[in-house]
Amino acid sequence: MQASGPGSNSGDRDAIALEAARLLARLNSDPTPQDEDEICAWIEADPRHGVAFARAEAAWDAAERLKSAAAEVNLPPLEAIVSEEQQRRLSRNIMIAAGIAIAFFIVAAIVTIRTFSGVDRYETAVGHIRDVALADGSILHLNSNSEAEVRFTDIGRKVRVLKGEASFDVAHDKGRPFDVEVRSAQIRAVGTAFNVRMRPSVVELTVTQGTVTVHSGNSGLEKVSAGSGAVIQSRSIDLTHLSPKLIDQRTAWRDQMVELDGETIEQAASEFNRYRRAPILIGDARVSSLRVGGRFRVSDSKEFLSALQLSLPIRAVNGEDGSVMLLYRDEPDGADIMAAPSE
Repeated sequence: MQASGPGSNSGDRDAIALEAARLLARLNSDPTPQDEDEICAWIEADPRHGVAFARAEAAWDAAERLKSAAAEVNLPPLEAIVSEEQQRRLSRNIMIAAGIAIAFFIVAAIVTIRTFSGVDRYETAVGHIRDVALADGSILHLNSNSEAEVRFTDIGRKVRVLKGEASFDVAHDKGRPFDVEVRSAQIRAVGTAFNVRMRPSVVELTVTQGTVTVHSGNSGLEKVSAGSGAVIQSRSIDLTHLSPKLIDQRTAWRDQMVELDGETIEQAASEFNRYRRAPILIGDARVSSLRVGGRFRVSDSKEFLSALQLSLPIRAVNGEDGSVMLLYRDEPDGADIMAAPSE
């Protein structure tokens, strides 16, 4: 059974819960390998099933902690605390809860073995960009200081972005959806291209080809097509239309470039700091709001700093640790002057 897409509501959630209960009952009665395969397939068939599983796993962990805590405090026997009728009611409830917890634990064990076997981890150091050809023909692009895990099974392809920024050129395989997990977001594609960036409080999605579906927390599924993007938080997804120029700017890093179009100096410095071990610092509040434009190589922030000093009332002071402090030069306001683009 598979939940519906964008029109998801409480009825869908109830249907998923009922199907989960049915599968858990099967797991709790001597499951065959075929049963286990079908249950794994159901869990992997929809990102919401994976979210439900994660919550169940958390509930199981909580139950284990409660059990340990009860043992540590040496609680008295049940009959010394409650009446016989209360014992019967409590025992029935405890047995139901325990059965569900055990079943969820079995699911967790099976899926963990199936899902995490053969995990490949890829990462980049600060200042390095990496392209990885995956086993299915897809390509994973990792920006500076980024990390991702890749795991493929016979029925699905899964990637978890652990930090930084990644871009995907997904090989078409209708029988094996391509799922990308970024924080609470679940992004699904079959054959498409898209970019995800982990910002401090949101995930930024940019779709450059085809269509993906996105799910996060309790939000319903959303479709995001080429030329569009989304700002994803733990409980919401805000869709946005993106101009070709903005898409080129967001994906310029794949060509090892930083593209600026009227960003503030503070924003521009933050972009370059992604590729530097020693940061560019703002030493005067008047510098922060000045704006800059241009296209610069990620590996050559010196060119960027030279352009700033030539075009704006800014002077750069080099620190002994390799950092650079940007200070304001007392000249006429250059807030609307744009730094010259690189050749």
